[in-house]
Amino acid sequence: MHVMIFGCGYSGTAIAKAFGESGVRTSGTTRSPEKAGELRRAGIEAFLFDGETLSAELQAAMADVTHLVQSIAPRDTDPLLALLGQDGAALLPKLQWIGYLSTVGVYGDHKGGWVTEEALCVPVSGRSKERLEAEEAWLALGHARGVPAAILRLSGIYGPGRNAFVNLDRGTARRIIKKEQVFNRIRVEDIGASTRFLSEHALGGIYNVTDDQPGPPQDVIVEAARLMGVEPPPEQAFETAEMTAMARSFYGENKRVSNAKLKAAGFRFAFPNYPMSLAQLWQNGHWRG
Repeated sequence: MHVMIFGCGYSGTAIAKAFGESGVRTSGTTRSPEKAGELRRAGIEAFLFDGETLSAELQAAMADVTHLVQSIAPRDTDPLLALLGQDGAALLPKLQWIGYLSTVGVYGDHKGGWVTEEALCVPVSGRSKERLEAEEAWLALGHARGVPAAILRLSGIYGPGRNAFVNLDRGTARRIIKKEQVFNRIRVEDIGASTRFLSEHALGGIYNVTDDQPGPPQDVIVEAARLMGVEPPPEQAFETAEMTAMARSFYGENKRVSNAKLKAAGFRFAFPNYPMSLAQLWQNGHWRG
């Protein structure tokens, strides 16, 4: 078994660690020589990939990859699919399973209602539309190869080094209030564990990877501040708050994403809600990463 993660960043590294715990050979790609060094020090084989060309060294490693995880965001189109061709058989002759990291952003706005994997996708942003197109292409490639292709629709990712504690500590946390707005979130270690779970059970199809408790974003800041013993930042009305266009766009989508399908398959979240997850991060001191 050889797992290769294209785009071995924050989530990709968590996935590599999840597989590495069982002694599986794991490798990953990055654009940066510095990041490649970090991956190697973590026990992950590292290859440079600029999203445009596959080096001879990378192609040689791909020849015995059995489990492929694609985490690189599309830029108009999926960069890896463009290089693999119709079914990737020449570059990935031993392929047994595909995992594609997508986003719950493909659902668009559902006015705060619950959505499952069967919900209509009405993506708002261009980046989410590109993700949806990439999902369909990876599912098609899996079908062409006769191997399971799992689409993992991820919600807002946090964990060691990326969380409300860090933002409070830096003074960058903001308590934006928009009536009835909720967001979904997922602890990065559960991304790693769910990817490994789906691959071990040879499961394909679409799965929402999100915790049990969608909720208002300001509540997360307040809870983290309580655990730290500091005052939360003042409330700011969404309508008048200064925000980047990217940040404001996230508030244009309001939904509660269900994880029932993944749990019905047998997966158990280590961090099923943000209060217990934040408490664990604070208590073990790993919140800084």
